[in-house]
Amino acid sequence: MMDPLLVDGPADASCRLILAHGAGQGADSPFMSAVAHALAAAGLHVVRFSFPYMVRSEVDGRRRPPDREPILIETWLRVIAEQKAAHGADRRLLIGGKSMGGRIASLIADEAGVNGLACLGYPFHPPGRPERTRVAHLSGLRTPTLICQGERDPFGSREEIVRYDLSPSIEIVWITDGEHSFKPRRASGVTLEQNLSMAADAVVSFAAQLE
Repeated sequence: MMDPLLVDGPADASCRLILAHGAGQGADSPFMSAVAHALAAAGLHVVRFSFPYMVRSEVDGRRRPPDREPILIETWLRVIAEQKAAHGADRRLLIGGKSMGGRIASLIADEAGVNGLACLGYPFHPPGRPERTRVAHLSGLRTPTLICQGERDPFGSREEIVRYDLSPSIEIVWITDGEHSFKPRRASGVTLEQNLSMAADAVVSFAAQLE
């Protein structure tokens, strides 16, 4: 079961970006929509999709846990293959997403042969469980990668991440005082809108570097 794709931005753009959602909210969440619209306004062709469990939740209104990892991976690879078949290989193709969506993309980026990977709030570990890291594969990642990470993200803060052994192909952009969805504290002097714009600008610049 596949949800209809959400598509934004010019169809003839030289760069396409496929985004997957996080564990708790679907492809049409306020976060995903805001980022996709900002990227589309900057000239990227953005495609959003939902994993099977989220499609079922949207149909019957029942909240569900994410699908097992093999299903998440299979779904990602199928969407990539469909997009390549539909648009050819002459345009740059990036993949990524919010939290879990970006993590699963990072597991298959090298295999899928994409041009780049953009993760928006990577879940380096479960909140409150810094010993349960999800970083082993990131040390050998070959695909050029951008991670936009809130400085206060409970899934991996700035202080924690600097200690990880990450591949030199990974660039991290720190989102000012942001938590997992980049929301800052009022006292920080920045707004959520500014942080979302900062992340979108970083993705646009990253995509341009891959030309």
